[in-house]
Amino acid sequence: MADIQLGCYTIKSHGAKVARLHMYDWIILVLLAVIDGLLNIIEPFHRFVGKDMMTDLRYPLKGNTVPFWAVPLIGIVLPCAIFGGIYFKKKNFYDLHHGILGILYSVLITAVITDAIKDGVGRPRPDFFWRCFPDGKDMYDNITTGVLCHGEKSVIKEGHKSFPSGHTSWSFAGLGFLAWYLTGKIAVFDRKGHIAKLCIMVLPLLTAALVAVSRVDDYWHHWQDVFAGAIIGLTVASFCYLQFFPYPYDTDALWPHAYTLQLAEARSSGIANSYSVRPAEIETVNIPEGHGHGGITLRDTSPILDNMESGRRS
Repeated sequence: MADIQLGCYTIKSHGAKVARLHMYDWIILVLLAVIDGLLNIIEPFHRFVGKDMMTDLRYPLKGNTVPFWAVPLIGIVLPCAIFGGIYFKKKNFYDLHHGILGILYSVLITAVITDAIKDGVGRPRPDFFWRCFPDGKDMYDNITTGVLCHGEKSVIKEGHKSFPSGHTSWSFAGLGFLAWYLTGKIAVFDRKGHIAKLCIMVLPLLTAALVAVSRVDDYWHHWQDVFAGAIIGLTVASFCYLQFFPYPYDTDALWPHAYTLQLAEARSSGIANSYSVRPAEIETVNIPEGHGHGGITLRDTSPILDNMESGRRS
C-alpha cells in the first residue's frame, strides 16, 4: 500500500496486473514476429530486368556501413535502456511497460509492412548487376533481353528487395518513437521558450536519418527507397506512441494514459490524496496565518485529477 500512496507503481506492485491486462497484446506481438520471419523466407517477386536497364544498376557491390544486427541495437535496445533508466528513477511501471510494448509494436508493424512491400514490388537494388553477374560477364535472353543471372541464389534474392529500405524504416520506427517519448518527458512544447530542448528531440531522428543516408552511400538502395522507408517508420511510430501516451503538448504528457487514469481512480478512492501526476504543473498557494497554518501548500493542476476533485465536491 505504501507504493500506491507515494504514486510508485513498481514491477512488484503492478507488474502482474499490467501483464494480465495486456496479455493479448503480447501474443499478437509474437505473431507479428512470426509473420515477419515468414516474409523474409519467401521468394520476392522477380521484376523483369532487361539489358538496357543495367546502366542504372551497375553500382559497386559493397558491405553495409551499418550492419543489420546494429539496427535493433539502435532502434530497440537503446530506447528500452532509456525507458529502464527512467523507471529506476521514477518507479513507474506503467511508463516502462507501455514504452517497451509501444516501441516493439512500432518496429514489428513497420517490419511486416516493409517486408511485405519488398516481396511484392521486387525492385532491383542499385548493385544488381554484380549480384547477378559476379564475374562481370553478363548474359541476356536473346528474345526478351532479360537477365540470365548466374550469381549466388541468396545474393540475387536479396537483390530484388530494394523498395522500401528496411534499415531506414526500422530506424525511424524505433528512434521516431523515442523522439516522441522524449518530447513528452522533457516537455518540449510547454510554451516556456526553451528551444534547446528541441536538440534532444531531434537527436534520435538525426541518427535515423544518418542510417538512411548510409543505405544510399552503400548502393544498397535508391533514394526513393529510403524516403518511403522513413515515411513508413515515422507514421507507424506516431500511431503506436499515441496509442499509449498523450500528445506531447498535453498537460499530462509526462506519463501514459493508463497511469494517469489509475492515479485518478486511486485519488477518488482516497488512496493517493494530493499526489501530483506532473511535478511541472504543481502550483503554490499561500495560506494566511489566521487560518491556523503558515507557509505554503501544493496543489495539483492536472485537469483529469481536478475533474475528479470537483466531482467529489459536487
